[in-house]
Amino acid sequence: MAHKSDIEIARDAQKRPIAEIGAMLGIPPDALLPYGRDKAKIDEGFIGSLADRPDGKLILVTAVNPTPAGEGKTTTTVGLGDGLRHIGKNAAICIREASLGPNFGQKGGAAGGGYAQVVPMEDMNLHFTGDFHAITAAHNLLAAMVDNHVYWGNALQIDVRRIVWRRVVDMNDRALRAVNVSLGGVANGFPREGGFDITVASEVMAILCLADDLKDLERRLGDMIVAYTREKTPITCRDLKADGAMTVLLKDAMQPNLVQTLENNPALVHGGPFANIAHGCNSVVATRTALKLADYVVTEAGFGADLGAEKFFDIKCRKAGLKPAAAVLVATVRSMKMNGGVAKADLAAENVEAVTLGCANLGRHIRNVKGFGVPVVVAINHFAGDSDAEIEAVKAFVAAAGSEAIICRHWANGSAGSADLATRVAALADGGTADFKPIYDDELPLLAKMETVARTIYGADGVEASSAVKDQLAAWEAAGYGHFPVCMAKTQYSFSADPAKLGAPTGFTVPIREVRLSAGAGFVVAICGDLMTMPGLPRVPAAERIRLDDNGRIEGLF
Repeated sequence: MAHKSDIEIARDAQKRPIAEIGAMLGIPPDALLPYGRDKAKIDEGFIGSLADRPDGKLILVTAVNPTPAGEGKTTTTVGLGDGLRHIGKNAAICIREASLGPNFGQKGGAAGGGYAQVVPMEDMNLHFTGDFHAITAAHNLLAAMVDNHVYWGNALQIDVRRIVWRRVVDMNDRALRAVNVSLGGVANGFPREGGFDITVASEVMAILCLADDLKDLERRLGDMIVAYTREKTPITCRDLKADGAMTVLLKDAMQPNLVQTLENNPALVHGGPFANIAHGCNSVVATRTALKLADYVVTEAGFGADLGAEKFFDIKCRKAGLKPAAAVLVATVRSMKMNGGVAKADLAAENVEAVTLGCANLGRHIRNVKGFGVPVVVAINHFAGDSDAEIEAVKAFVAAAGSEAIICRHWANGSAGSADLATRVAALADGGTADFKPIYDDELPLLAKMETVARTIYGADGVEASSAVKDQLAAWEAAGYGHFPVCMAKTQYSFSADPAKLGAPTGFTVPIREVRLSAGAGFVVAICGDLMTMPGLPRVPAAERIRLDDNGRIEGLF
C-alpha cells in the first residue's frame, strides 16, 4: 500500500481546540488570541507574568550538513517533543515559521513530516498568522522613509552612495538581487543602486527573534544603521524617526504562535531566520515562554550544526542567557552515504564502506557540539531502505566518538517511534552534566572571532579577507561594536564555503566576501564565498506543482 503524503497525513489530523492545547501548558483562555480555530498568539501580558517561574530544561536539535537525501531535523524535533510527552514528561517544542521562498522553490515546508508534524500544516507553510508579512512591511517602510528623506531635502545629509538598507520580499527572486531605484525623472527621487534580500535575512527578522519585549524591540530597531553621510557618520532608523511606526507594525508579530502536533501536543512557532544567511533560531520570546511553561523544551536551529547550532550557542544563548541542557544531532544512513561519495540515484544499494567514510561529517559535528560543553546524543532518523549493517556502522562510529546513537522511527510511528530517544535525552538533560560556554569571548576582535569559528567549527586553516573588509571591521570596533558576536553567512552543504566539498574537508580557507553590521540585532555578518542573501528559484520550482484540487484543497505543498 502506498504511503500517505505529508499533506494527506496532516489533512487527516484530529485537531483539538487551541484553548485545550494552551491548557496543557497552563495558559488560560483569556491569554490566547485566536487566529481561526487551531492557532493562537500568546498574549504579551501573560508572558510578562511568568517572569518569576523557574525554567525547564532546554534541548537543542541540530543535524549534519544537509544533503538532497534529506535529514529530517524538524521532523525529529517534533518527534522528540511527542516522545517526551509519550513517556510522561511535560514538554513543548519551539520551531521557526516557514518562508514562502523555499516553500515555492525547492526545500519545501517547515512543519515536519510523516507522523511527526505540526498542524495546521498548510497554514504554517503559507501565510500563517501574518508575522512575515508584518516584518516585510516594517522593513520596507524604513526603506521608503530613507528615500523619502533624501527626496524632501536630505536634512541628515545622507550620501546616496552609502545607503546600506536594502529592501526585502519573502520569495526567491534572483532578478531583485541588484536593482536601480528612483528612475523616471525628478518626481521619483534620486536614482541609485539598490537591491532586495529575502525577508528571513532582514535585520528586522533577527531583531524580532532576539528582542526581549516590545520596548527592547523598539530600541533595537532604532539602533539599526541605514546609511552614512559623506563623512561616514552613521544614520540610524531612529534618526529617521521610523522606529515607532515599525514597532506598531510588529506589535502582533512579536507575540509567539501556539499550535499543536499531530498528537495534540503544544508547539510554539515563531520567527524564521535562515541559518545560512542569518542566525537560524526561533524567537527568544517563544523559547523563554516555553521554558516557563514546560519542564522540557525542544528547539531546533537551522541547517547543520556548523551553522545553526554554532549561532544558537554563540549568538542566541549568549545574548539571551540561555543554558542548554542537552543536544540531539540528527543523521541518516542516506546522508552518510552521500557524504561518503554515493550519488542520490544509488542510495538504495547497501554500502557500509560509504556510510563509514561519510561518518567523518557526523564526527566533526559531534566534536563541535561537545566543544560548547553540551552533552550530545545522535538520532538516526530511520528510512525504510536502511540496512542493519549500515545502521550498526553509524552506531559503532558514534560510540567510538564518545557518544550514543539511537535509531528513531517517528516519521512512520509517531511518538512510539521516538520513545527511546526521548528517554535518553530526558536522562541526559536531568543528569546536569552540561557546562555551556560559547567558543569565543566578547572581547576578542571581530576578525579573530571569525577565525575562531572557521578553525574550531569548520576545520579550516583560517579565513581570507581583503584589506577593505579588515578596515571595515576595524572601523566598527573603533565605533564600539567590537564586542558583538559574528554571524557567518555560509553555504549549508559543506563545512567549507564550497558546497561541493562534502564529508569533513581539511586544507581550506573561508573567503569573507563582505561584512555587514547589524547594529540593532547585535551581531556582525560575514558573507562567505558565493552565498547570496536573496536565493533564486531552481530550474523546476515547487510552485509548478502547487494548486487547488476540485474540492478546493491544496495539492503539491509539502
